[in-house]
Amino acid sequence: MATEREYQQRLGQFAALLQTIADRLGSSLIADPTLGDNLVGQIESQLKAWEQSDQSSPPPPDGGLAQLVGVGPDASPDLGDTRIPQGVKPYDDQIAAERILAVGDLYYIFQHEKIGVFRVVQKLQELFRAGAVRLSGGAGAFALYQFDRREVLRYTKRDRLVAYRRAFGYGRAPVPRDSRPNTDFHPLFAQFINQVTLYWRDKRISDVIRERANDPAFGSIAVVRRAGLDLRNNLKFMSFGNLNVLRVEVMQILEEAFRILNADDIKNLFGATDAWDVVEEVLVRYFNERLVTSPRQRMAVTGRDILQWLAQPFILDASRGPFEAMLLQIADAAEEWLTSAQSLGLAVRTGSDSLLPWDRIGRPLPGAPIVHRNGARARRPVAAG
Repeated sequence: MATEREYQQRLGQFAALLQTIADRLGSSLIADPTLGDNLVGQIESQLKAWEQSDQSSPPPPDGGLAQLVGVGPDASPDLGDTRIPQGVKPYDDQIAAERILAVGDLYYIFQHEKIGVFRVVQKLQELFRAGAVRLSGGAGAFALYQFDRREVLRYTKRDRLVAYRRAFGYGRAPVPRDSRPNTDFHPLFAQFINQVTLYWRDKRISDVIRERANDPAFGSIAVVRRAGLDLRNNLKFMSFGNLNVLRVEVMQILEEAFRILNADDIKNLFGATDAWDVVEEVLVRYFNERLVTSPRQRMAVTGRDILQWLAQPFILDASRGPFEAMLLQIADAAEEWLTSAQSLGLAVRTGSDSLLPWDRIGRPLPGAPIVHRNGARARRPVAAG
């Protein structure tokens, strides 16, 4: 239990230690910047260890109030002898990993919904019931029958659309009472991915044009961390309710749907070689749709990888070396998601924009196409999802 005087002395000692080390190393810090990062990290870790040790000591029953106001035998004659707490647990340390992982799976499901996988299975059910296709007793036909019989036990399509609107703000399904669509998700998600890709582009450039490979990259990890924390905090409060259970059930439905589409009698019916060929053939033949299978599927895989990475405590590491090593895990995924989203008009590369002002969340992203409305210029909103 540190007193106010001990608190000031300890902070002064750590500052003096850091100043002494910096003075003694001198030009060595310029030649090897990573040396300075390591030293600062070690000193900060010692300071945090002291703070944690002080927080773990039990406070007096009155929290130190009697000592402060001068009441009772423990009254302090000097302010420096009174107890001072270290503070509360940081807000960003509260990680709801389970719910963010669930949101990652739900995003994966949403992209497959947009591709049209569930509509394809529903169309096959309609054709099977009407006897309009040459299916009878094969594995695919029997699986279609079972899929149809289990439908009453599952979440409906409306439930799925409501979940997408509530978690991501995608679509136009009305959300339940006491809920609201998460319209902030897509701008925050695109901003975080933009900052990750920009960081690694800056790093590749710095590795090429500079002589010393151990020099820090041009990019700022603080900007990447802030964008990631904003997105994670948004998801933390928009992922309550039935999203966790719904995503487990729909992942099972998605697996069953592909088992049906990959059945031999279904593939033979459309001259397909795999389940994806069946999906595309049905979408073209019966829905006359323009196929977006490849970019959407890659957005599903890479988007889920990015959100699953965000569920881990990696984003809290403020040390450049460890953070950069962990960020490498989603570097290619972020670049691929952004490229796929650009091809569909769902995101733009924001270049060097390092922040997303809160009063602009939900508005058109920078670089959205210019359209004319009643003779006036206006930005067309970038379609979310």
